[in-house]
Amino acid sequence: MLISTKGRYALRVMVDMAEHRSEGYLPLKEVARRQEISEKYLESIIKVLVQNDLLVGLRGKGGGYRLVRDPEEYTVGAILRLTEGELAPVACLSGDRKNCHRVSECRTLPMWKRLDEIVNEYLDSVTIADLMNTMQSGDNYVI
Repeated sequence: MLISTKGRYALRVMVDMAEHRSEGYLPLKEVARRQEISEKYLESIIKVLVQNDLLVGLRGKGGGYRLVRDPEEYTVGAILRLTEGELAPVACLSGDRKNCHRVSECRTLPMWKRLDEIVNEYLDSVTIADLMNTMQSGDNYVI
């Protein structure tokens, strides 16, 4: 599983929105500048987040985007599944391929299934609020 820039940027945007939520609606231009993401690319990410009710937008003067819920209510897993699709580690666990003809004799399938469970459980346990707090605890890594 390789998370694309779309997924990584979506997480960065959600953290940025959470950190600046007291400012109300945040202009796309400001978020793009702070996160060093092209506005055009950010528009496509924001569109997905708005369509799936993670963000709400307001047009006109004083407009922009803001979180719909508290940062504690957004999981990394949910955001990545929106932007990346399935997070399955192998094709046979993804989409239409779940009915692999080798399923009855595959020695590795149980391992892949467990890895898929572990990855999803972990990503669903991490919230945007958790990501907001990572820098405060001394961790210096970038998503």
